[in-house]
Amino acid sequence: MISVSHLSKIYKNDSVETAALDDVSFEIKKGEFVAIVGPSGSGKSTLMHILGALDSPTSGDYFLDNQSVAKLSDDALAQIRNKKIGFIFQAFNLLPRTTALKNVMLPMIYAGINKQSREEKARQALIDVGLGDRLDHTPAQLSGGQQQRVAIARSMINDPAIILADEPTGNIASAQADEIMKIFEKLNAAGHTIIMITHELDIAAHAKRVITIRDGKIVRDKKNGRLVAKTSPSLE
Repeated sequence: MISVSHLSKIYKNDSVETAALDDVSFEIKKGEFVAIVGPSGSGKSTLMHILGALDSPTSGDYFLDNQSVAKLSDDALAQIRNKKIGFIFQAFNLLPRTTALKNVMLPMIYAGINKQSREEKARQALIDVGLGDRLDHTPAQLSGGQQQRVAIARSMINDPAIILADEPTGNIASAQADEIMKIFEKLNAAGHTIIMITHELDIAAHAKRVITIRDGKIVRDKKNGRLVAKTSPSLE
């Protein structure tokens, strides 16, 4: 599903060049649950932005479903971001004065789905993540864990093949984090490909594969997340 070959990303500030990614290569197959771990500044968020077609590499190739992402038009990239990839962020990115139901409905507006269908699908999505009794609550009326569940429901509303989650448990309590990870495991069991950025090894342990990145390079790629969590040093 995803193939990255010799990917590099260099940021330039005046005469100074900083390599956020340095010759990164890997593949992710359909249905995998992959955690990308590393300390702050390791390049993992830059990699996530490229995988989500939110940024482009300085060099190297990124193929999504055998298509070169670099060769896609802006309209095609927008379609990918709206229908093929679901995004989940640490900061939730919910509209603050808008109800949970309307927040979840938003991606369907851009997809051209009629209002009745939008409401029905959004209602069911919130029920599926355990928020059937919070449909009319705004983000300020929800806990951090509940806000992230709204964000998950929103990310899934157009049934994307891939879920990209950037530090999805970074702003919530540990008990709520466990609930979020159970949702991810359920989504993965249903066939969704999940790619999760995290610096927390106990969270990465829920994944079936863990890629460790440091200083823009992949230093470890193991199939068993729990083994990595037990044997790897802290990333802090």
